[in-house]
Amino acid sequence: MTMKITTRPAATLLSLTLLAAALAGCTEEQAGGAEAASEGACKPSDVKLVGQVRNESNPYEASWLAGGDAFAKSVGLTQERLTYAGDSTKQQEQINQILARDTECLVMNVLPNGDSDTAPIVKGADRAGAYLVTQWNKPADLKPAEYKTWVSHITYDGVESGQQIGDALIKTIGGSGGIIALQGVLDTAAAKDRFAGLQASLKKNPGVQLLDQQAANFSRAEALTVTKTLLTKHGDKVKGIWAANDDMALGALEALQQAGLTGKVAVVGIDAVPDAVRAVQNGTMAATVSSDGTWQGGIGLAIGFCVATGKLAVKDIAPDNRAFFAEQFLITKDNAADFAAPKTNPSDFECGNVFNRVAGPLK
Repeated sequence: MTMKITTRPAATLLSLTLLAAALAGCTEEQAGGAEAASEGACKPSDVKLVGQVRNESNPYEASWLAGGDAFAKSVGLTQERLTYAGDSTKQQEQINQILARDTECLVMNVLPNGDSDTAPIVKGADRAGAYLVTQWNKPADLKPAEYKTWVSHITYDGVESGQQIGDALIKTIGGSGGIIALQGVLDTAAAKDRFAGLQASLKKNPGVQLLDQQAANFSRAEALTVTKTLLTKHGDKVKGIWAANDDMALGALEALQQAGLTGKVAVVGIDAVPDAVRAVQNGTMAATVSSDGTWQGGIGLAIGFCVATGKLAVKDIAPDNRAFFAEQFLITKDNAADFAAPKTNPSDFECGNVFNRVAGPLK
């Protein structure tokens, strides 16, 4: 077969060369949007703040949004509050809608519904040049340091907190007897790690038997139903209830009340929501762990705000602060009064202080 070679006039070649250069420049600008955003050229008044959690019916997540509001007010802005009712599809739709708007100077503080939901959020924000802080859930191999505008990922050592409340529960029931466990959303690092912590606690205490465990998805209503079922199944063998968060612990308390067992079965949880702290104070709960939702809601926006306004450069953030465990506190009757009225401390959100609560790197 013979190939016919056609030559183009010089003017045509020049035009095509200029067009190719223009297209290449456009592509480079799009690809470099995240890099341009990381330069921190935003005026504080131009920053747009978005906080997203599952729902406001969960007291912990409500406190997160309240903390975001408090930070926003402190810098003369308002927070756009988003909730997705624990629906991953709805969460992604909300994020896509936000990223389809003007993303210049956009800061997002996001609670991914599960580990598998984090990657599309991160990649979308990075393409759009939006500053992003995520909390709690992400796959182990997904790392902020590999992205330009995913500033930080914040979580808590779930193994530690799961074991802390496991130890407190076992101490309360005297080191022997049967317990049941209410697990959270199983596709989350928090649920997996907290249950691993309980298992570590049980390994140290062979006199305690895990009678049953079931997911109640961090929901008070689901925990009420599951606890009633397990109480019926195991009867007076149940001496304690380990719950992976306070909302489920409070659902378990309601089930115990309905069964006439208030004060007869020990209950522990995690999050230090106000109702749970009061329950620890009055002795109806044995312990909870504070992850300070109010601080979380503010700090995620504060970190992004500091980067957006140039007071903090992503390249200058220590690797250990790109993905880290934050401090947490075991709350028992002895110290519950200290946690009874959570509120934000404005100094926590100053750009020089935003990493003051780092307890260690997330490897």
